[in-house]
Amino acid sequence: MQTQSTKNHTVERMWPEINNRVNYPLKTALVELVDQELLDMEDNLVRYCVSSFTCQLCHLGISRVVQAWNEHRIPGKGIPNVLAEGGCLKKISEELLPHANEAAELYEAELGFSLTRHSVFGRDPFSSGRQRACVEHHFAELHPDIEICYNKTVNGDFSYFKLALLDLIETTKRYTT
Repeated sequence: MQTQSTKNHTVERMWPEINNRVNYPLKTALVELVDQELLDMEDNLVRYCVSSFTCQLCHLGISRVVQAWNEHRIPGKGIPNVLAEGGCLKKISEELLPHANEAAELYEAELGFSLTRHSVFGRDPFSSGRQRACVEHHFAELHPDIEICYNKTVNGDFSYFKLALLDLIETTKRYTT
């Protein structure tokens, strides 16, 4: 028998929203491309492009979820953005906070849980910043508003996602090989 927890931290309550509004639609689009054999996930350049593109869309989606969360009413507390208008009650000096790696090590030591460390999926194919800038510029000409891609994808239309990702892969290949 399971019961609903009333002690969950805010971030724990946000994960289902993030999964439903960001992760699952993007994963579904990627799985569809793999099932259609349009992505060779053994190719490092393809993996890099998939990772970069998907992370960019995830960042956009998570930003939207956080904005929406901060505008909703929390029973008994109020609306986070309204509550924040008065500023922080107490400020903590940055010197008192550990750096990310140190915080992760403390977390693992204290709780015994392991964290997934940031990693790159695929090797960076660019030999120079100029190559990267050329690819970004060309891609931006083809797809000037990445929000359109995100909006269509999370609403079940994967055609723009497919087109944009395949354009990114082809553009990257053209400039790096």
